[in-house]
Amino acid sequence: MKILVIGSGGREHALTWKLRESGLMEEIYCAPGNAGIAQEAECRPVDVSNPAQILELASELKADLTVVGPEAPLVAGVVDEFKRAGKTIIGPTRAAARLEGSKIFSKQFMQRHSIPTASFKVAESFDRAVKALEEFGLPVVIKADGLAAGKGVVIARTREEAEKTLDEFMRQRTLGSAGERVVLEEALVGEELSFIVMTDGRAILPLVPTQDHKAVFDNDQGPNTGGMGAYSEDSILDEPLRAEIIRSIVAPTLVGMAVEGTPYQGFLYCGLMLTSQGPKLLEYNVRMGDPEAQPIVMRLRSDLVELLVALSEDRLATLEPHWSPNPSVCVVLASKGYPGKPEVGKVITGTVAAETRGGVKVFHAGTKFQDLHLLSTGGRVLGVTATAEDLPRAIARAYSAAGKINFEGMHFRRDIGAKGLKHLSSDWRSGTADEPAAEARSPRQAG
Repeated sequence: MKILVIGSGGREHALTWKLRESGLMEEIYCAPGNAGIAQEAECRPVDVSNPAQILELASELKADLTVVGPEAPLVAGVVDEFKRAGKTIIGPTRAAARLEGSKIFSKQFMQRHSIPTASFKVAESFDRAVKALEEFGLPVVIKADGLAAGKGVVIARTREEAEKTLDEFMRQRTLGSAGERVVLEEALVGEELSFIVMTDGRAILPLVPTQDHKAVFDNDQGPNTGGMGAYSEDSILDEPLRAEIIRSIVAPTLVGMAVEGTPYQGFLYCGLMLTSQGPKLLEYNVRMGDPEAQPIVMRLRSDLVELLVALSEDRLATLEPHWSPNPSVCVVLASKGYPGKPEVGKVITGTVAAETRGGVKVFHAGTKFQDLHLLSTGGRVLGVTATAEDLPRAIARAYSAAGKINFEGMHFRRDIGAKGLKHLSSDWRSGTADEPAAEARSPRQAG
């Protein structure tokens, strides 16, 4: 098969790396890719926000299967474009992608289909948003309606901070049109969990559970980012809790989408809060998470191409993926200034040395080769991902490898995987995950 991956981040490097292992794969391309992906696949330029251009490239390459990494092309309707042309692509249609493309649509969808979530109000003007603040206590969660690269969610702990955020989103338009409308939301207390499934619209194939780390600094301090790291370990989630999430959240989502005439296919990411009242849905993503994809693919033993082909042919129920029991950890190395304006163009060293030990893979995000040097090009630069027989060893292996890499201004969190979540699967029902101290562990309410 000829396969085309769309995107240029760490998630796309992870997908390309795993797809390349398949015995079904003959040629693999990525557009636009990055320096790391270029070592796994042939990279081609493309505007990922332009569905017609993506289709043109896939047709030129005679791609049998196209896999979309980021959300922007999905929200822009790339799947619709491919379907009209009779080309195979993984992902939801433009209408179904509203689950991520509009926070307002997704919250109202949850409400319509009785999916457990935080109470909320929609505001379409600054004045109405300020007035709506009176209906919530503090802290209050403020979410921009549109796509904001993981930076459109603020948990305001004071009235002053809330009004300042609303002013930035709605008046100053710091997020462009994404912040013209907002959702005000009850701040839930508990532990967050990333629950990702593959679905052909009927069958639900859960991937291994993960937890990401959105805040830029240790102990969940500082502003939100696209993700500073993630880990995957089986003890994050026991079978009763997994079944409850599928029963109360995932299945009603797929049924609801079908009932509303927008059947869902592809990866579905449910950002959850585990509370003493049970799991509650914070947000949907209509694609694999980044950096969650990195530890997930490190644990996947099955042929990813085979799984994706089955998804595209509506026969996902016939397959059962196999996973390594070993946990995995991804530590993101970021540029100085991130998540604000990152300093780029810095020479990166040590990536080869970082991979000399077994069980380590360095996934590239914001990188390029220029004049024989590996240079940084964005805020999140690399994702150092390691697997080992237990979580402490996986954490140690990831940080040991990260210590071999250097570029000017490099920073990273030093507590990825430390939460462990070992107590949660058994304790969330009894309420211990909902004690006040847990609030400090959950400052972001997804995004």
